[in-house]
Amino acid sequence: MSGKHYPEEFKIGAVKQVVDRGHSVSSVATRLDITTHSLYAWIKKYGPDSSINKEQSDAQAGLRRLQKELKRVTDEWDILKKPRRTSQSCPTEVRLYTR
Repeated sequence: MSGKHYPEEFKIGAVKQVVDRGHSVSSVATRLDITTHSLYAWIKKYGPDSSINKEQSDAQAGLRRLQKELKRVTDEWDILKKPRRTSQSCPTEVRLYTR
């Protein structure tokens, strides 16, 4: 007979009780009717030092970099879209200055 299967949200909630709220592993395990072994495994998988969190932080850093680049390119396009200043009386006339 295999053990119980819990949804990922349940596991993450249990880990947050230990990591974020400071409850002991044994008290959380007793309250949720799970084994301490399972909870330690979930902490290893979903805790602050887990590979899942590292991947998410890498993805967030990449997203921030792309957002900065998008803003820079958008600003450049806005500058290029602005009309050039010409004489108010003759907008089609281009003046040539000679020295």
